[in-house]
Amino acid sequence: MKMRSDAIKKGVERAPVRALLYGTGFPKSQMEKPLIGLVSSATDIIPGHIGMKELERFIEKGVHSAGGYPFIFSVPGICDGITMGHSGMHYSLPSRELIADIIEAVVEAHRFDGLVMLTNCDKITPGMLMAGARMDIPAIAITAGPMLSGRYEMERLSFVRDTFEAVGRFQRGEIDERELACLEEEACPGAGSCQGLYTANTMACVTEALGMSLPGCATALAVSSKKRRMAFETGARMVELIKEEVNSRSIMTDAAFRNAIMVDMALGGSTNTVLHIPAIAREAGVTLSLEVFDEISASVPQIASLRPGGEHFMEDLEYAGGIPTVLSKLKDKLNDVSTVSGLTTWQIADGAPAFEQEVIRDPENAYKKEGGIAVLKGNLAPQGAVVKQSAVSEAMRVFTGRARTFDSEEEAMKVIMEGNIKSGDVVVIRYEGPKGGPGMREMLSPTAAIAGMGLGDSVALITDGRFSGGTRGPCIGHISPEAMEGGPIAMIKEGDKISIDIPARKIDLLIKEEELSRRIENWTPPQPKINTGYLARYSKQVTSANTGAVLKP
Repeated sequence: MKMRSDAIKKGVERAPVRALLYGTGFPKSQMEKPLIGLVSSATDIIPGHIGMKELERFIEKGVHSAGGYPFIFSVPGICDGITMGHSGMHYSLPSRELIADIIEAVVEAHRFDGLVMLTNCDKITPGMLMAGARMDIPAIAITAGPMLSGRYEMERLSFVRDTFEAVGRFQRGEIDERELACLEEEACPGAGSCQGLYTANTMACVTEALGMSLPGCATALAVSSKKRRMAFETGARMVELIKEEVNSRSIMTDAAFRNAIMVDMALGGSTNTVLHIPAIAREAGVTLSLEVFDEISASVPQIASLRPGGEHFMEDLEYAGGIPTVLSKLKDKLNDVSTVSGLTTWQIADGAPAFEQEVIRDPENAYKKEGGIAVLKGNLAPQGAVVKQSAVSEAMRVFTGRARTFDSEEEAMKVIMEGNIKSGDVVVIRYEGPKGGPGMREMLSPTAAIAGMGLGDSVALITDGRFSGGTRGPCIGHISPEAMEGGPIAMIKEGDKISIDIPARKIDLLIKEEELSRRIENWTPPQPKINTGYLARYSKQVTSANTGAVLKP
């Protein structure tokens, strides 16, 4: 079998390379085996990643058992929860591109025959998948798994609702310092990605539905022996993919991406997938417009209701059968395509657990008739905006309010925490888009504070930034064009009326067209917030949110 790694292993002229390999402890007896890159985002600072060292061992065992030889290398990981609400969040989304580039550089430089991607959180998973798609080599992903729920007085806890939203509840006087302290100590009991259908777990589900991880991977809990066994099987399957010459783009097809979007909509996942799925697809040579998400959402019912919008946890989804059972419920709509497991989508669906349950409903008894995400357009967002409609109450699906304008998250957060946001307000946070931020920061702190203060059914928030998967309520992000590009969101003045109509997919600034044109003519862009380092370079290359915030060629 001809292998990519022959370029560094074969021939007299490669004697120096072989000497360096031997210097790592590489046995001469393994020279004919495929060399597997195992990229890991293990780090001590992200709960979702602290258990990865153990999973690395099991992946190595699987690779060895199947006849390959693994080499571990790493990429950086940023915890969105830790970076939330301060300047660190500028780096979160841009790290996606760094991760993809680092993996490409290491894999191509060392001519690995295949790639195992050990990941778990937010930007790291899409960054790895982007790299796998870009290089079009045999590749397989394994997500490290969700965290168990916390406990407080026999009540289950999840990170976002019981810490971020607890800040607003404390400000409101609903809980005292003792309860707040208990919540922050108990909400995250150990290893794993945060317990609800936030961005990390949404992307894990998308990865499995896309066919890039083994069946059951997305929901297998971080602390479980099932996850260890899955790590072993992932390593072993990697070697088989090389032998079968199954490259990543043969899995990541247009039909597979549509399957992934269907599952995302059926679960009511994070709005961040509208950034990440098109970015991954682009690397695979597939074009996905913003409209595709809305079309699929309109035709796929929401059959699960997990936090933040619902009350179920990822552990409930696991015990209910995980993504295979979701696939079984959606089989009539799904494309029957290949996956890294060797099974097709329909074969996985046919083998899924099937029993009466509340966590994953039949489409006829869906939680909602439409999927989790809606794309809005209007004079305020000519190129589109995104809302997690599954987390918006019926009372706020149609809303008109007065604008409260802020040119940064910090400005808005100060006014919110002072109690100066009232019922009927539309909080506008702008110059936080991919270019203006730079980095398109998540707005979980202000949205959680608003929800915690009891204003979730009377206050809306719109931004050219984005939201955490933990955001709930009438929060509309990704407004494109962004303010820094002269988009209409930059023209809003304090007190303007803004209309939001989710069923009609509309968002409008209620001023005359001539007045909007006049404001646009008189607008001048502000100075960039950051002028040095990686973020300055990033802001010059990044495109709008409606394109997935990818970098220009």
